[in-house]
Amino acid sequence: MPSTAFTALVTCFAEDETLDLAATRAQVRRQVAAGNAIMAAGTNGDFTALTFDERVALVEAAVDEAAGAVPVFANAGTPATYETVKLAQEFDRIGVNGIAVITPYFIAATQDGLERHFARVADAVQTPVYLYDIPARTQNHIEPDTARRLAAHGNIHGIKDSGGKQDTLEAYMEIGREVDGFDVYSGPDHLVLWALENGAAGCISGLGNAMPETLAEIIRAFDAGDMEAARAAQERYTAFRTDLYALGYPPALVKRALWCMDPSVGASRQPALLPDPKQDQAIRDILARYDLG
Repeated sequence: MPSTAFTALVTCFAEDETLDLAATRAQVRRQVAAGNAIMAAGTNGDFTALTFDERVALVEAAVDEAAGAVPVFANAGTPATYETVKLAQEFDRIGVNGIAVITPYFIAATQDGLERHFARVADAVQTPVYLYDIPARTQNHIEPDTARRLAAHGNIHGIKDSGGKQDTLEAYMEIGREVDGFDVYSGPDHLVLWALENGAAGCISGLGNAMPETLAEIIRAFDAGDMEAARAAQERYTAFRTDLYALGYPPALVKRALWCMDPSVGASRQPALLPDPKQDQAIRDILARYDLG
């Protein structure tokens, strides 16, 4: 099966912080042109700063703009199972290709609680559900044994691992090798090629907002068996990640880097990264180093 690179798409805002769907649609078109699939309302999409209705409108716009050219996933995760189910049902109605469900945040969940949470969401929709593990942001982690039990659910089709630990990703991919139809998507930008080489179905990457062609090239070269080109693209991707993320909080910096290239995307909603001339110049210096502009 061909591998798939999803870009965890930024959400665009106007100057007054209202949702700018026209600008967001333009970013969907940009990713489709590069050959990347779309993950809407994820960590890089300011999802915690969006209302329920805004997330629905955002996903409707992304699905409509992609028009079936590439798959569209959407993150339905909230701290409460009840609201997550309601949001997932809206995404089910819209017709996304997959519903990602980030682990609950703020609440300290047990593994049993996580299992019940994901199973209830998967029971409530027809669209394939994908677990989404990012413990550094949610403080809750899907243990591999829990993922293995959930993989037996008829409507849980995989996991996005954004934990950044190679051993955990390896454990998830072992489940993928054992359970037919359970796909693993790598989240860490520096592990895209490594994950593909070890059996991942693809990746879901925030950095693709700033480097869509390089992300797509990793996938294309890998699928074509051109490992020299794949490694070169991954090295460029990793180097850019290292330089950019050294400046601070990654999702806000990806959005700001994109803003430096295209101000129509707007700033992040507060209290995220504020525009700062000194920081913007540092970002522009990095962009110039990689011929991005």
